Parts: sequence; C-alpha cells; structure tokens
Amino acid sequence: MLDIKWIRKHQEEVKEAALNKRVDCPLDELLQVDDKKRLLLQQVDQQRTDRNRISAQIAQLIAQNKSEEAEVLKEEVRRHNQQLLLDEEELGKLEEQFKRLMLTVPNLASPETPIGATDQENVVLKVVGAPTEFAFEARDHMQIGEDLDLFDFPRGVKVAGSRNYYLKGFGLHLHRAVQQLAIDLLTDRGFTVMDVPLMVREETLINAAFFPAGKDQTYELPDDKWLVGTSEGPLVSYYANEIVELSQGPIRLAAVSNCFRKEAGSAGRDVRGLYRVHQFAKVEQVILCESDPDAAELLLNQITRNAEDILELLELPYRVVAVCTGDMGAKNYKQFDIETWMPSRQAYGETHSSSSLLDFQARRSGLRYRDQNGELRYCYTLNNTAVATPRILIPLLENHQQADGSIYIPKALRPYMRGLSAIPAQ
Repeated sequence: MLDIKWIRKHQEEVKEAALNKRVDCPLDELLQVDDKKRLLLQQVDQQRTDRNRISAQIAQLIAQNKSEEAEVLKEEVRRHNQQLLLDEEELGKLEEQFKRLMLTVPNLASPETPIGATDQENVVLKVVGAPTEFAFEARDHMQIGEDLDLFDFPRGVKVAGSRNYYLKGFGLHLHRAVQQLAIDLLTDRGFTVMDVPLMVREETLINAAFFPAGKDQTYELPDDKWLVGTSEGPLVSYYANEIVELSQGPIRLAAVSNCFRKEAGSAGRDVRGLYRVHQFAKVEQVILCESDPDAAELLLNQITRNAEDILELLELPYRVVAVCTGDMGAKNYKQFDIETWMPSRQAYGETHSSSSLLDFQARRSGLRYRDQNGELRYCYTLNNTAVATPRILIPLLENHQQADGSIYIPKALRPYMRGLSAIPAQ
C-alpha cells in the first residue's frame, strides 16, 4: 500500500505504474472519495466539538437553576446527535470505500524494471550452465516417473480431481530431499525456519497484498479461512501490527509449507505433469529490513543468490531474468525470476522468484521499527522461493537421466537420499 499523501503528489507516476502493470486502478475515484471522506470528517469533528461545548453550557445552566434555557440547549444537542448518527454512518461507508480503492493501487516499479506486457519481454541477466544434451533418446519427467514408479497421476485425479498426484518411493524422497537441502542452507545463513499456518484469515492475505487481486486463485474455506498459496503471507504477518527490532540487522524468516492454488484461467497451459498443479510445497524466504533502498537491493541479490546456490548444488543449468512490468506482481517493486532448463520443453521454466516490495506490504501489515532517532518507520520487505517442489523434480529428473534408465543424484542431495548416488532403473 502506498501513502495517500504521496499518491496525491505523484498521480501520474501511479497511473503509469498501473498501466505498465496492467492493473485496474480507479485513481480518480479514489481521490474523490478521499476528498469527501476528509470533508465529512472535518464536519463530524466540528459537530462533536459543538455538541460538547453545548453540553458544557447545559451543565452550567443546570447549576444556575436555569432549567428552561437548559432544555432549549438539550434539544439542540439532540439535533446534533441525530445528524452525527447520519454523518458517522456515511463516514463509515466512505472509509470502507476508501480502503477498498486503496487496495487497487499497485506498487511502483523500480527504474531498472523492464517495461513490457508479458514474460516474453523479460530480460535475461545471467545464464549459468548449458542446456543438457543427451547421446540417447531422452524421456520427459512423466515417462521417467512412470518407468521408475515415482508418482501416480491417474490415481491422484481419481481421488482429488485434475492436476493432482501421488508421490511415491524415490519420488517422495527426492521431494523431501530438496526441501531439507534448502532448509539447511537457509539455517546456516541466519534464517529462522518455521512451520506456519496453512489456513489463514482473509486479513492475512490482504496484509501481504495477495488480495483482492488473487482471490480467484485461492481456495476459500468456511469461517473466514483461506488456504495459502505460499508461506510468504503467514511469514509477513508474523509481526503484523508490531514494532520490530532491527538495530542488529534484518530479520530473516523462512518456512517450509504445503501450498494450494486453483490455477484459475490456466486451462490448456502446462496441463501435463508436475509443472502446474493444485498442491505443492515451497521453502520460502522473507526478510524485514530498515527502509533503506540500498540495503534492500543488497538483500534482494542475497536471497536470489541463495536460490542460485541451491540450483548449483542440484547441478542444474539455469538463467536469471529481470521480470518486466506486465509480468510482475502488482505488489512488487522489483522482481527477478530464476528459470531452470527443462529438456522436455526445450526451454527454461520458472522455478524461483525474488521480489523487493519496499514498504508496500509493511504499510498494509503495520510492520514498523524505530530508526536511530527513535522515530517509527515502516519496514521494507523482500521474499524469495528457495525451492518449489514438485516442479523442481522436472529439471532434476530430466537433466539427470542416464542412458541405462537410472537417475543421477547430485552429490549435495545424497545425504538426504540415504546415500544413494542414483535412482536405479527398473
């Protein structure tokens, strides 16, 4: 969320951000509602002052035994109270309308963010490793999974509907192994790792700026509960409406969690296999830091580097791209995606995402700290997917398949795979 005073002074920048991010932001309506709200608030405050002044006069008249004059003023107080009830009701409606419209205002994009409409206009910043080549007929991950009995889609669909699956045997072990590798790496780098709530209040997802735009992608439960699509929401809200201590440096949080996503509107896109499923798992990084753009830029590079290090431990070729305005989230100020080579697609596929939001989430969430002068300021927040699985199994299985039908296990994963150097062919 941006500050309304800032929005008023920078209307053209806000309109440009909404246009570039392809976000529907009725800015003129927002400002009109804010004008009405502020004017009515002044009127309400004045009426309360007048009523209190008259009430004090009534008390004086009663003390002076001037009951008739007091009764006249009492009638005036009643008229004030009646008008106040009407105005306060109208003010409440305006405040709700104002809050709703404020949630439509996107964050600005950094000056370095490419202008573009789709992911085709993202800019490649870095390529690590070369696409894997095979001296034999390579299989896609679905064929590998069937041959080695790693997962079962038909029974997943039978039990839970489309885009659901069972992980089995070495498929499950590989899924858990990459998670634990990421958890250990982040723990060694100063992150506090958590197991977080997966059912959260709507307020939590509003605070983290996933709502209102992301409601169509989110599973709703009874009693104002929603299933998370990432642990970013509960991690950001861990300190919601608190004053945090940042004098010793940024707060680094991480979580491993199951995640749920409707994938509404994605019919026909990546429907085969593990790329786009309704239930998955992520190890997520979230950082709270001081409101210093240079510090935030450094931390964005650090959390992106964490994800890159995991991919290099997994011995996978990848590239880093700067996400353009039309492809980035409305809440993000700057975003990098990491795409890993997937042989069956003959293309790179997104496996990680890093974002800097400045104080956009913190304003919604009430995340503040005291600066060196003791003044309260909103934190900056950042996040990154350290690893998402089972999607990461696609490049792991496809890039590491061997001529005899087995799957090579990267050295870094072997301690989590009971010492195996390969998943044997069957």
